[in-house]
Amino acid sequence: MGLEFLLKGLIVGFLASIPLGPVGVLCIQRTINKGRVSGLISGMGASTVDSFFALVAALGLTYIINFIEEQHFYIQLIGGGVLVFLGAKIFNTNPVKQIRRHRRKKNKLIEDYFSVLFLTISNPLAVFLFVAAFAGIGLVTAKDSSLKSSLIIAGVFAGATLWWVLLTFLVDLFRKRFRLKQLWWINKIAGIIILIFGVAAILSVFIR
Repeated sequence: MGLEFLLKGLIVGFLASIPLGPVGVLCIQRTINKGRVSGLISGMGASTVDSFFALVAALGLTYIINFIEEQHFYIQLIGGGVLVFLGAKIFNTNPVKQIRRHRRKKNKLIEDYFSVLFLTISNPLAVFLFVAAFAGIGLVTAKDSSLKSSLIIAGVFAGATLWWVLLTFLVDLFRKRFRLKQLWWINKIAGIIILIFGVAAILSVFIR
C-alpha cells in the first residue's frame, strides 16, 4: 500500500516538471554553458520547492493556500521581476567566461541551486496544480497519516528529480557539439525567452 503512494507521488512529480517553462530553459542553458552538474543542481532547486508545494497540497494547509491567493499580486510581480533580471543576465553572459570558470572548477553550485529555488517559489500558484493532481488520483484527505504524506512527498521529489536527471543527461550528450558562436546565440535566445516569461508574468498581474 505504501509503495502505491510513493509511485503515485513519483508520477505526479515527474509530470509536473516536464513543461519547459523558464526553469527548464534556465537548466538547459546552464547545462550547455556550465556542465551537467550545474544544470542538475539547478533542477534540484525546483524539485525542492515542488516537494514543498506538494506537502502543502497533501496536508491541505488551507492557511498557506489562502495566503498565496491573497498575496498573489505581489508574489507574481516579484516572480516576474526575478525572471526579467535572470533573462537580462543570461542575455549579457559571455559564454567564454562561463566555460573558463567551469574548467577551473569555480562553478558556484550553491548559487545555481538557490537561484532556481527562489525562482520556483516565486510562482506559488503551482501549489494548485498539486491540489488538483492529488484530488484527481485520490491522494488528498484531511485525515492523511504522516507516513502516507511522507511517501507522497518523497515520491514527488523523486519524480521531479528524475525528470531533471533525464533532461540534463540528454542535453549534456549533445553539449560538446556546440561551438562558441552557437553558445553565444543560445545565451541570447534563452535570455530573451526568460525575459518574455517575466514580462508576461508582470503584465498578466495588471491585466487581470
